[in-house]
Amino acid sequence: MSGRDLLGVFNLIVVAGILAGISYLAFTLQPEEYDPDTLCLAGVTPPHRVVVLDKTDLYSMDQAEAIAGVIVGERDRLAVGERLSLYELNERGNLSDTNNFSLCNPGNGDQVNPLYRNPDRVQARYQALFAGPLQSALADLVTPKDAPQSPILEALAGLTHEAAFDRNVPGRHITLVSDMLQNSEIFTVYGRGRGSIEERLPDPIQVAEALEAQYGDGLMGVTLEIRLIPRSGWEEDQHGPLRAYWDQVFRQLGVRARWSELPGGSGAVG
Repeated sequence: MSGRDLLGVFNLIVVAGILAGISYLAFTLQPEEYDPDTLCLAGVTPPHRVVVLDKTDLYSMDQAEAIAGVIVGERDRLAVGERLSLYELNERGNLSDTNNFSLCNPGNGDQVNPLYRNPDRVQARYQALFAGPLQSALADLVTPKDAPQSPILEALAGLTHEAAFDRNVPGRHITLVSDMLQNSEIFTVYGRGRGSIEERLPDPIQVAEALEAQYGDGLMGVTLEIRLIPRSGWEEDQHGPLRAYWDQVFRQLGVRARWSELPGGSGAVG
């Protein structure tokens, strides 16, 4: 083979390599496919953060502002592709999704690769499809209401029956904004005429067993962050025996719980 032929072969190899490289880059840098309803990556089960707001009692406007801040904080913690859902324990004692808000973070302009996505267009999409609907949901979520029942524990267990929050979902995290004053058939904190809170509450093991008999063990492995709403006349119990009791129940259910108090003072309720 002559030198000219060798040069021709070499050039063909170089051209083929360049074309292969371009094809590879085009394949690897193209935007991934998203579900249009949830903005989640198609075919992927993302980590899921849920905010549950207990609206079965009233709270002050200062607390309402603090609640909005909690939700915005959860939004800002999301990595690209992680899912955020908003739920409320409403005035009928039922768990409902707020404005059907359950979306994955599609990434804002600062979170995308500018090699293949325009940051300005991504930011506009983020505002229109994610941040805007979240703001609309917030407007109703922080409107105080009142209710005769407060089945907090059942609401948490009920969440695990959702396909997007069952035990197959990685990174399940619940932020619960509540006074933790449970009032349902499974147990109630009320009835001070029956003695101290330690005397009138059922055995935590029995509570956990009763809950799992009805809802299964789907709460096992969930991380729970409780943002406690202080209630006038209940603060001593909320920070002492009631919190200790809840911790025992959560341990029995396999839930990792941590607590912090919601800013804004005691609820301004009548």
